[in-house]
Order: sequence, then structure tokens, then C-alpha cells
Amino acid sequence: MTFDFSEFKNKKIIVTGSSTGIGFETGVEFLNLGANVIFHGNQSINDLEARIKTKSQSQNFKLFKSDFTDLSQVDNFMNDAINYLDGLDILVNNAGTMVGRYQLDSISEKDFLKIFDLNAKSAYFATKSACTIFKKQNYGNIINVSTISARTGGSAGSSVYAASKAFVSAITRSLVSELSPYNIRINAISPGTITTKFHEQYSSPEKLEATRLKIPMKRLGTAEDCVGPIIFLSSQTMSSYITGQILTVDGGFTGSL
Repeated sequence: MTFDFSEFKNKKIIVTGSSTGIGFETGVEFLNLGANVIFHGNQSINDLEARIKTKSQSQNFKLFKSDFTDLSQVDNFMNDAINYLDGLDILVNNAGTMVGRYQLDSISEKDFLKIFDLNAKSAYFATKSACTIFKKQNYGNIINVSTISARTGGSAGSSVYAASKAFVSAITRSLVSELSPYNIRINAISPGTITTKFHEQYSSPEKLEATRLKIPMKRLGTAEDCVGPIIFLSSQTMSSYITGQILTVDGGFTGSL
């Protein structure tokens, strides 16, 4: 068997949460493989086009701004993106963040729902929109981005975030029986501690160093470390018989627990 990355040429791909970090690097790699890519962001979109152009010569992309804590904006984004692409082949559900560190005794219902709306509800309903197209064409591919905290439990103040990502992991497994008859695959990656704006905002240098020392590979991950696994799961030539799986990308951290 010969693996040929030309399979991505002219593919129609949406990457949510792609203004920075894992989503950004994934979108750029798809561009460089010849795909037509929708980039999405909310707060970090102002210089996004310029940053894309520093890493890719392709012009086959479009930027959309949308607040994924609002379900109506998720639905509008998906409709607009699919219409712009005139179809869809691959959806990468990467939108999400911790929002804030909230202890059990201090979190409000509003904050709780915001975390779940952004991380869980948006992924579920973006998937629902994508599958409207996927079922008609009898093929499609969904890659979700979860976190190892969904499996190990989050650190102090991140219990709701970890639970929202556990939902993402659960639907990755649970939707297989519904989607497989339509030749739709759904998988996820589960990153460990990745050096992106996420941890710059929510983790102290001391916490990150303590985590690094517990990782068998003795380094934190990068956004680029997550791109290869996403490309692998997106590929029909490399992973056509894989669905309902969660691929851990954590430098061996969970394997050593």
C-alpha cells in the first residue's frame, strides 16, 4: 500500500476554533495539502489572515467569526461555511477552552453552562449540521478534539471543563452506530499538556514545569504534535477502518499512570 497525501487536494474542510493553537496549525497543514479550508475564531481572528499567509501560499481559505457559546451562531456558521464550500468532506471540532478556573463552591450556573455550551454543545450541533450533508452524500469524516482530562480528571478548578470534554469523548464513541451506516467516520484526539495560549492563560509556569517532569518524554507537547494525528484520522488511505476511537497525544503521560 502506498500512502498518498494528494487525497486531500480540493477536499472541503471546516476546522472550528482555528484562530490559534491546534486548530490553526491543523488548518494550515490542510491548506498546504491542497484542501479548501474554513478557519473559524472569535476573539483571536483580527490578524488571522496575515498569520495564515506566513505559513501557507494557498489562497483556498475563508475566515469566519462566530461565538460558539451561542447555539444560533454555531448553526449559522455551519450553514454559511458549508454553503461557501459548496459541500463538506471533513469536520474538525476543535472549538473550546476552559473559560476560567472555577472551584465547586464558587462556580455559577451561568459559568457552568457557558463551559458546556462552548465545549460540548457546539461540537454536538456542529456535528449534527455536518451530518445533514454527510448522510446525503453517503460519506464524511469528523475529528473531535478532547483532552486527557476527560479521562484522568482535571486539576483544581477545571472539573467542569474536564466533564465537558468527557462529553466530547463520549459522543465520539456513541455516535458510531448511528453514523457508520452512512459511511461517516468519527474519531477524536486527546491531547495532553500542549504549549498553546490555553495554558499560557490557565496554568502557571510552576504548574507546567511540574507536569513536564511527570511526562515520560520530559517535554510538553506542541500544537504541531497534534496535527499529524488529526491528518491521520482524516485520511481515507491511512485510517478508513478506524472509527469511534480516541487517540491520545500526551508524551506517554497517561500510559505512566
